[in-house]
Amino acid sequence: MIVDFFTYLLKFIGIALLQVLVVNNITLSTYINPYIYISFILLLPVTTKPWHLLLIAFLTGAVIDTFGSTPGLHIAATVFMAYVRIHYLRIATTKEDIEGHAVPNMSKKGVVWFVIYCFLMTFAHHTILFFLEIYRFSEFLTTLSRVVLSTLVTVLMIVVGQLLFYTTKSKHE
Repeated sequence: MIVDFFTYLLKFIGIALLQVLVVNNITLSTYINPYIYISFILLLPVTTKPWHLLLIAFLTGAVIDTFGSTPGLHIAATVFMAYVRIHYLRIATTKEDIEGHAVPNMSKKGVVWFVIYCFLMTFAHHTILFFLEIYRFSEFLTTLSRVVLSTLVTVLMIVVGQLLFYTTKSKHE
């Protein structure tokens, strides 16, 4: 239990530093803003209690808001994504995943499952984030294009991270 806590704490610090020090300083376009820090929430075990998940999402969003000077935007988007994740995983996981304390990553669930999961959660996060940021529907199409492009780049970066840092099923079996 304590080992898991420190492992996840180190992962959080690493991904938050990567987001704040590297990714936030890469200018791809005014329409593309990747937020890879959400992978921390996405890769928590399936058995994470809902209230723990929402609290972790709140704290994660608060840290990113603090370093990004975006008061509450990342908190709202990350908590919303965590809430959607709870319901999505109830539908998309099996009893074996829950009993085995599975982590919803590419090596455990497969590439297609993970990409769909990652895309849907990232799209939910980015939709809330960018529409709260603009706070009007007069620029709906512009904001929607930001959501879609940023979602695609974020998912691509998370998938590349999965390919680099996680082993495949065949190595475990």
